[in-house]
Amino acid sequence: MTTAKTALPAVYPVILSGGSGTRLWPMSRSAYPKQLLPLVSDKSLLQETILRVTDPAVFKSPLVVTNEDHRFVIAEQLREIGVQAQALILEPVARNTAPAAAAAALWLAERDPEALMLLLPSDHVITDTGSFHKAVALGAQAAAQGRFVTFGIHADRPETGYGYIRRGAALGATAEGAYDVAAFVEKPDRARAETYIASGDYTWNSGIFLFPVKLYLEEFAAREPDSAAAVAEAVASASGDLDFLRLGRDGFSRSRNDSIDYAVMEHTKLAAVVPVSMGWSDLGAWDALWDVAAKDGDGNVLIGDVAAVDCHNSYFRVEEGMVAAVGIDDLIVVSTADAVLVAPRDRAQDVKLIVDKLKREKRTEAVHQATVHRPWGTYRSIHTGDRVQVKHIMVKPGGKLSLQMHHHRAEHWVVVSGTALVVRGEEHLHLTENQSTYIPLGVKHRLENPGRIPLHLIEVQSGSYLGEDDIVRFEDTYGRV
Repeated sequence: MTTAKTALPAVYPVILSGGSGTRLWPMSRSAYPKQLLPLVSDKSLLQETILRVTDPAVFKSPLVVTNEDHRFVIAEQLREIGVQAQALILEPVARNTAPAAAAAALWLAERDPEALMLLLPSDHVITDTGSFHKAVALGAQAAAQGRFVTFGIHADRPETGYGYIRRGAALGATAEGAYDVAAFVEKPDRARAETYIASGDYTWNSGIFLFPVKLYLEEFAAREPDSAAAVAEAVASASGDLDFLRLGRDGFSRSRNDSIDYAVMEHTKLAAVVPVSMGWSDLGAWDALWDVAAKDGDGNVLIGDVAAVDCHNSYFRVEEGMVAAVGIDDLIVVSTADAVLVAPRDRAQDVKLIVDKLKREKRTEAVHQATVHRPWGTYRSIHTGDRVQVKHIMVKPGGKLSLQMHHHRAEHWVVVSGTALVVRGEEHLHLTENQSTYIPLGVKHRLENPGRIPLHLIEVQSGSYLGEDDIVRFEDTYGRV
């Protein structure tokens, strides 16, 4: 790796962070999906992904493409690991990976027309970073010669949940370790997957790509001219908002909802594959987390306060409280503050059916975790009753809620720790530990933390309607409507 670094062309990582991770419910929710969660270490999957591409001898500073709902959490997670992104690009609507890649490629092409773009999902696990870096170095040599490079994972079992890549001829000495792509193959049934493994010519499609930005824009425009024009308009009309770049809504909305595989990779004659073993998993469902996690002598994964007796090959994850289990095998048990999932391990993919059901029933558990993240901090409902709700609110140092009012509820605030600056009508109040105030219905108010430590307070709401949509904002530091 030492010799390869000096010759490696400039590689710009582009992290795609727009997924919802429905198969990892109840940990992953649409408002706080799996890439933002610390599922395999003390860092989130997004943070782990970014830290893999921060070697300045190999990589330029990353770009992150995400959506409006997750923008502040992603910015905070970048700050936590000390990484400054080149850009945080916001998609106004979800349009899959091909338009997102095109937007990032256009942004890069304006600054470095010769750039190589490494397109990475934000929610994968790679345990062998050294092998990943070596594969990128090989891929960069092929990409610099005008190739669309994908990374094929050595397949060690007949997996039916992944797409496959059939390897063709070797590219030669100038791109040693890379091969032509003979075919991209959709997810197979068990029998076909077994023949793929037996042949030795197939790898799993990792969904990680490396290519010259100019080449991608040319092929995307040739195959999807309307979408390419729409994305170009969205980039040209993009506007800055705090630390974010908002793509133009009208243009981006007209782009097709296509994956990069379907729009470009499956059609181009310039596709190449670099086979690699790097401890990769896309963590598509809970059984994948069981695969990669450390297990006890009975094959169980035990995370949190778990008491398991005579249990085997099961995955237990407990966020709060304790879970006790006796005599169960091959199950997934995930307990959060507001939901418990129990499912056979071999039906982990079907957890999505639960999420679909919750969405049809308009259950908030499909969207939010018990702790809801906001740009200023978090809140958590600790009691809900008839005409009353109690919340625990945490405001980060320097955090400031919007200047707002409510039509249907009054609020009582009690400071638990820290210092609060409260606007209440024409009054400005400083409150410290054990002090409180009352916000009558219909009065403009604002809460701010002017201190250096987090502000914790208890909010008691009372009124005829206590929904989050009973907010009229007059002014907001974070640009929310």
